Amino acid sequence: MGKLFHRKGKYSDEEFDDEEMMEDEEGDEEESEDEDDPEEEEPDEEDDDEEEDDEDEEEDEDDRRAYRRRRRIRNQIIAYSVVFVILAAVIAGGVAAGINIAGRVREKRQAAEQEEMQEQLEAEQEAEAARDVVIDAPETIEPEEDYLGELVESTLSEMPLEDKVAGLFIVTPEALTGYATVTQAGDVTQEALNKYAVGGLIYFAKNIEDEEQLKALLSGTANMSRYPIFLGVDEEGGSVSRVAGSGIDVIQVGDMAAIGESGDVSQAYEAGLTIGTYLKDMGFNLDFAPVADVAADGESALGDRVFGSDTALVSEMVSNLVDGLEGTGVSACLKHFPGLGDVADDTHDGGAETAKTLDEMRASYFPAFQAGIDAGADFVMVSHVTASAVDEAGVPSSMSEKIMTDILRGELGFEGVIITDALDMGAITERYSSEEAAVQAIEAGADMLLMPENFQEAYDAVLAAVQDGTIPEERIDESLARIYRVKCAGKLEE
Repeated sequence: MGKLFHRKGKYSDEEFDDEEMMEDEEGDEEESEDEDDPEEEEPDEEDDDEEEDDEDEEEDEDDRRAYRRRRRIRNQIIAYSVVFVILAAVIAGGVAAGINIAGRVREKRQAAEQEEMQEQLEAEQEAEAARDVVIDAPETIEPEEDYLGELVESTLSEMPLEDKVAGLFIVTPEALTGYATVTQAGDVTQEALNKYAVGGLIYFAKNIEDEEQLKALLSGTANMSRYPIFLGVDEEGGSVSRVAGSGIDVIQVGDMAAIGESGDVSQAYEAGLTIGTYLKDMGFNLDFAPVADVAADGESALGDRVFGSDTALVSEMVSNLVDGLEGTGVSACLKHFPGLGDVADDTHDGGAETAKTLDEMRASYFPAFQAGIDAGADFVMVSHVTASAVDEAGVPSSMSEKIMTDILRGELGFEGVIITDALDMGAITERYSSEEAAVQAIEAGADMLLMPENFQEAYDAVLAAVQDGTIPEERIDESLARIYRVKCAGKLEE
């Protein structure tokens, strides 16, 4: 009877590829065991062999169990590994998706922030533009003008009353010093300026010998004055040219009538620029020009000194000449307000009157003066013509409150210096003393008094009127503030 020999380790992984094969083998073994009938008696040797076989089978069973356990453990490890890999893949995918989502969220947030910043920037720009409009529209005083006002106030606060009153006068150097002809600034001029701190001096042909002498005269006078001083001259061009007519080598400017006939307003600008340039070079800072009168019907007692009879053209000419002159640092003075265009008589010789009504002046005379004012003229000279149709008082315009204060200040809006025409002219001296003319002109609204017949008498009269309250000192201060605003502005430019 053949024996089945089962040796330890005889099973291999190839013979047990899965648990079913192992279970089938176990079944076969059980059947083999069943074939061994315990009721049959075998020889003792066979029993021993059977015992040995049983032991071998037990060992094999243990091996199989150990193998199956290792197999299960390995399968579990593989399963866990697969689950771990899958889980890791899922986690990695989730992380990647999260990163992607976070990136999109961040991009959207950045886009939103940029849009918000752009909207904020546009809002700030609109607000800034709105602030610019609000700030620029009502501003009428520039920072430099504020500083100028402080300088003027500081100057006036330290000025004694005597100097304030003297500052209202522009006189000839002869009237100041008492000399018949003044061509140099020496000790006499110094003493006179120390006593009478006049607001300005006006020079004529007799004061001019040559360029070197004129420059020394003007610079010496300016240096001797305790306060800024106007140094003026009549330099209209053409027949009224004190400097150009003296023989000094300067560019000659023709009369205004010829410029007016050309119709070329740029010629008026060039005339102002040319005159202002050489006057500034000599040492002048005030020119009693241009003539802003409009001739009546093409004719005027002023002759070739006027641009013409076309109000619109004259207005443009005046504006351009003022622009050129003021641009050089020389103050322009419009003359002769309210207008001498239709006046046949000469106020130098005696009284003169205009028949123009106020409405007629508004239509024909005032536009030229308004154009010059708008162009920046520092001065307006008021004539001695009587305008009875405008001021029933029948006084010269240089003494008329209606004309100077109500019309020139109030209606035309002039804020500069109002100066009278020369007070030594027949239209004044035939009717008023130097004292009366000076006081009445100040009371009516004049800021400066030009060439009174007797400077000493006029000065004393105005000073006395302020001292006794006839003219309030505040009224003097108002005029001085206008005067020194012009003077100090020139000083700042230096």
